[in-house]
Amino acid sequence: MPSSTSLAQAAAEAGEDVDAALALVRELGHALPLPGDGRTQCRWDTLSTTGRASLTVARVLEAHADALAILAEAGQAAEVGATYGVFAAEAGDPLRAESDPSGVRLVGVKHWCSLGSRLDAALVTAQASGGRQLFHVDLRHPSVQPEPTAGWVARGLRSVTSTGLRFRDTPARPVGGIDWYLTRPGFSWGGIGVAACWHGGTLALRDQLLKRARPDQLGALQAGNVDVAVHGAEVALAHAATLIDSGRAHGAEGDILALRTRAMAAAAADTVLAVVTRALGPAPLAFDEEFARQVADLQLYVRQHHGERDLAALGAAAFGAER
Repeated sequence: MPSSTSLAQAAAEAGEDVDAALALVRELGHALPLPGDGRTQCRWDTLSTTGRASLTVARVLEAHADALAILAEAGQAAEVGATYGVFAAEAGDPLRAESDPSGVRLVGVKHWCSLGSRLDAALVTAQASGGRQLFHVDLRHPSVQPEPTAGWVARGLRSVTSTGLRFRDTPARPVGGIDWYLTRPGFSWGGIGVAACWHGGTLALRDQLLKRARPDQLGALQAGNVDVAVHGAEVALAHAATLIDSGRAHGAEGDILALRTRAMAAAAADTVLAVVTRALGPAPLAFDEEFARQVADLQLYVRQHHGERDLAALGAAAFGAER
C-alpha cells in the first residue's frame, strides 16, 4: 500500500475524473487488506483517507474492493487488472439466471448499476432456481448493453453515474450458493466499509470548518460539536475493526454491528453537514467548487444509509436480545 499522504494526493488529483479513479483502482484495489484478516482497521483507514480527498475515488474504490473481498470469501479469483462493481439493488422485475448444460446465462435488466458502462466486470445478483444468487459477469461481453434512461442528474458524485444494464443471454459464473450473498459474514463487513468512506467525506468538511471558521467563541462551539461527531464515528469504526478481526462479528452479531456503525457514521456526517454549512454560510456553497462538491457528494453518498428503517431494525434486534 502507498503511504496515506501519497494516496490522498493521488485521490485529490483524480477529483471527479472517473478515468483517473479507475486507473487508481486498477493500481491499488488489490492491495487493500481483506476484512477479517487482522488488518481491517487498515482497510477502513485507506477508504477514509481516500474519501477525505475525493468521495468520487472512494466510491469507485470501495465497490471494487468489496467485489474482490466477496470473491475471496467465495474462494474465487478476480480477473487481474479488471475493474469491478457490485450490483445488488433490487428494483423492477428481477434479473433472471437461466441454466442449461452449457452453463448459466443472465436475462433481463439490472437497475442501479453504478458505472455499469465503464467497468470491466461485476458481481450481480439475480433470481435463480431456489432464490437469489450472486454471479460474476464480464461487462465487456457484447450481450451486455446499457438501458436508455432519463439521465443521471445528481449534483453529488456527478461522474459516478448509475444506469440500468440489459443482459441478453449473458454468460455468468455463480459466486456462492442460493442466498449466500446476504448470509455470509462479509455482507455486514462490506456495509461498514461504505461507512468508512462516509467518514472520510465527513473529515473533509471538518477540515473546511477549521480552515475557514472564525476562532471565536461561536467558532469554538461549532468545532466542538463537529469534533464530538467525528470522534464518535472514529471510535465506532475502530471498535468494528477489532470485533471483526477477533471473530466476534458473525451472524446476528455482525448484522447488529454493521447497523450500529453505519448509523453512527451517518449521524456524524449529517451533524457535520449541518454545522459546517450553517457556520460557513452560502458563499462557499456558491463560489467554491471544492467545498460545494464535498457537500453535494457527501449528502448523496450518505443517503445509502437507510435512516429510520435501519434504526428500526437495530431497535428490533435490541428487543430480541433483551428477551
